[in-house]
Formats: sequence, C-alpha cells, structure tokens
Amino acid sequence: MKKMCGIALAMWMVVALTVGGGAWGGGTAEPLKTAPGSEAEKHNQEGIEHYNQHHWDVAQKHFAEAVKADPKSAEAHYNLALAFDHLDDHDNAAIHFTHAFDLGKDNPEIRNSGILKEHKQ
Repeated sequence: MKKMCGIALAMWMVVALTVGGGAWGGGTAEPLKTAPGSEAEKHNQEGIEHYNQHHWDVAQKHFAEAVKADPKSAEAHYNLALAFDHLDDHDNAAIHFTHAFDLGKDNPEIRNSGILKEHKQ
C-alpha cells in the first residue's frame, strides 16, 4: 500500500509540474515592471494586475497598450509575449519575445528567461 501511495504521489507531481500555467515547459514566468516614469508604466501595471488574476485576455490588451505607448520597452514586449503564451498564441508570443530579447540587452531577467528561450528555438 505504501508503494502504491508513493507511485500515485509521484505521478501526481509529474502531472502538476507539466500541465500547470499554460506556459511552455509547464513553468510560469512572472511579468516584469517597466522603468518608473515610462510611457508604458500605467498600462503595464494594469496588465500585471490582470495577469496575476489569470485574466490573460485582459492582461494582453493592457500589455499591447503598453507596447503601443513605449515600443522600445523590452519589459512591455516580454509581458505581452507572456500573455500571448497563456492564450496559446505562440506565434505572437515568439515575435514579442524576440523584440524583448533584442531591446532588453541589459536586463538579465529577459536575457535568461527560460520561456523566452523556448519560444526563440
């Protein structure tokens, strides 16, 4: 009986780690804040609040407005890509992860992001 419980627990952990979140690789990535005073800051913060509530479609709209307000914001592109990923729109996620990578040369959170690297492959 102990062995069966151990096997069941191990199987549950594998499923929980690989299915959750909607993000590639089963992991979840946190959205990033933009620089204080950035043109994108207001919409980006609204997007983060909705993202954290799993309102992916609303978050996506706010992050898109953040990108529109500041097209050079690596963080806004990164967050938009995260929202697209959760909406299973991996083509658009890859586009915005690429923009985030190109614009975020000084941001280690972007440069070392596992989900970003998975989409760039």
